[in-house]
Amino acid sequence: MHCIENKKIEKENYSESALEAGEYVECEFHFCDFSNSSLTGIKFDACTFVECNLSLVKLSGASFQDVTFNRCKMFGLHFEECNPFGLSFTFNNCQLNHSSFYQLKMKKQLFSSCHLEEVDFTECELMEAKFSECNLIGARFENSNLIKADLSTAVHYTINPTINRIKKAKFALIGIPGLLTTFDIVIDRNV
Repeated sequence: MHCIENKKIEKENYSESALEAGEYVECEFHFCDFSNSSLTGIKFDACTFVECNLSLVKLSGASFQDVTFNRCKMFGLHFEECNPFGLSFTFNNCQLNHSSFYQLKMKKQLFSSCHLEEVDFTECELMEAKFSECNLIGARFENSNLIKADLSTAVHYTINPTINRIKKAKFALIGIPGLLTTFDIVIDRNV
């Protein structure tokens, strides 16, 4: 497998010509367009993506180890298709709407200031994950492990405590209605 190390790649359009297959180690991608392309089988180790568009990218067998995404547009991605070995990433100020993390193990996962609208977290291992200032409107949590997760600054989530594990998870008082929605009760905020 071809190995590319310590390279800074800027303003490339991979939606027209595919990224060269291989292993990318400590590389930086800035302002690149990967939309509708394929990263199938490509390995990224300690790489950073800054202000890239990765929407609708095919991720079958792609490997992400210690990868950081900053201010990236990442609509409709199926992270469950990635190679699970060593899978670890951080998302800062990213738009991940309509993406899926179905059944992934993401202990201590960090999402910071991200839009996670309609994201599927079904059956995810999210122990000690942190959703810092994230918008989770319409995000799906079913049979998910949120033990010790921090959602204290997250907004617009709906999490059913009867079908998810939430022991010692942190929530803000203002977010409590998102835990009670499934019980069809009325909360009077004026009392």
